Amino acid sequence: MVRLHEVNKHFGSFAALTDINLDIPQGQVAIVIGPSGSGKSTLCRTINRLETIDPGGTIEVDGKALPEEGKELARLRADVGMVFQSFNLFSHKSILENVTLGPIKVRGVKKKQAEIEAMELLDRVGVGHQAKKMPAQLSGGQQQRVAIARALAMKPKVLLFDEPTSALDPEMVQEVLDVMVDLAKGGMTMVVVTHEMGFARKAGDRLIFMADGKILEDTTPEDFFTNPKTDRAKDFLGKILAH
Repeated sequence: MVRLHEVNKHFGSFAALTDINLDIPQGQVAIVIGPSGSGKSTLCRTINRLETIDPGGTIEVDGKALPEEGKELARLRADVGMVFQSFNLFSHKSILENVTLGPIKVRGVKKKQAEIEAMELLDRVGVGHQAKKMPAQLSGGQQQRVAIARALAMKPKVLLFDEPTSALDPEMVQEVLDVMVDLAKGGMTMVVVTHEMGFARKAGDRLIFMADGKILEDTTPEDFFTNPKTDRAKDFLGKILAH
């Protein structure tokens, strides 16, 4: 479903990504972890071209190369949903309007049908009763669940999550992770950049450990947590599991 071949990304002389080769099959939940500055978010953002890549590399989604720009890129982004750290909801629109906007404007869905589908998704993520409220009236955890519903409303082929819980208060984290676990069980293809090790171990089919812009380990979550191969991974786990 997602294929990255010889992907590199430089910001000036700084190598954010180096020789990334990755195939993510349909239905797989790939968890990307690593220390700050390891390239995790940059990797996630290249998949829907929020970040461009250096010439020579290729990224494909569902067998099609990532378009450079224009309508084709907009069409691809409709197929690749993204959930950010900071919710990015439209503050002047209601929760229901936030979720229906994409399907109506991009997919051409009729308003009534979009609202029916949006309410089903909002109920699914546990905030259907908040549909008429504005984003500022919801907690961070509720807003992030709305953001997930908004991404799902586009019926994407792939969902990207860029540290979706890092801006949340600790007590709100679990409610968002529960929704993501439910999605994972439902067979959604997901790429999740996260610091939540419990979630990584529980919901991931595959764990990708990055450091210094490179993929150092690509294995199952269980194997990574019980038997890390590289010294960098052992050091990382030693630090985070000690707390």
